Amino acid sequence: QVQLVESGGGLVQAGGSLRLSCAASGRTFRDYNMGWFRQAPGKEREFVAAISRSGGTIYYADFVKGRFTISRDNAKNTQYLQMNSLKPEDTAVYYCAADSGSGSLYRPDEYDYWGQGTQVTVSS
Repeated sequence: QVQLVESGGGLVQAGGSLRLSCAASGRTFRDYNMGWFRQAPGKEREFVAAISRSGGTIYYADFVKGRFTISRDNAKNTQYLQMNSLKPEDTAVYYCAADSGSGSLYRPDEYDYWGQGTQVTVSS
């Protein structure tokens, strides 16, 4: 029902910036809360940020507050993650996710659809 494709990852030096994009298919993009998660090697999938259907409510993990900004453009069926002041510990595969429900957006199992991920590598 929903297909998600991430882009914008890559290699960047510490202190640099990247903008991730997540393009969604389907006619019901506006019906979904959207989120970003990340997973580093040997680690569990970790909540990064989420945004409500209208864009009016936003949640961030503590470790990205003040550095990352989530946004969405429903007319373009796209959500974004602007990442500034990147640190080596931000290195991970970043995943876009879509949620049709009303549960906690911090929980990976709340989400119904996932992209394949995009690699972000931050060098020292």
